[in-house]
Amino acid sequence: MSFSRIVLLSVALCMLSFTATEAEIGNAEEGKAVFRSRCSDCHEVETDKRKIGPDLRGVWGRTSGTFEGFVYSEAMANAGVVWDEANLSNYLLNPRKFIPQNKMAFNGLKRPGELEDLLEYLKSLTP
Repeated sequence: MSFSRIVLLSVALCMLSFTATEAEIGNAEEGKAVFRSRCSDCHEVETDKRKIGPDLRGVWGRTSGTFEGFVYSEAMANAGVVWDEANLSNYLLNPRKFIPQNKMAFNGLKRPGELEDLLEYLKSLTP
C-alpha cells in the first residue's frame, strides 16, 4: 500500500471516529424540545406542580423509586437503579424491558438523536 493511501485511510478513519463521537454527544437545547414534546405531559422540571410522573429535576444520580412524595410501582421502587447515562439510556429506549412491570406508559425514544439530546438536557437539570 502506498504512503498516500495510508495517509488517506488514516484521515478517513479519524473523520469517522470524530463523527461517531459527535453523534453520541447530545444537545441540551434540543433535549429541552424533546422533553417538552415527549415527557412534559407527565413529568415536571420547572415548577413544583404535581403531574402523573415524578419530577425529573436532579434525576441524574438519583436512585430509582426515591423521589419523595411520588408513589412508584413495586418494580420501580425495588429496582435500585442509579440513573446515570447507561441506565437512563437503556430505560428511555425501552422502559418496560429495562424495568419490567413499571407503570410508565411510554414506549421509548426511537428517533435518531432524541435520546442523546434528552440525556444532555436531563444532565443539565442536576445541581
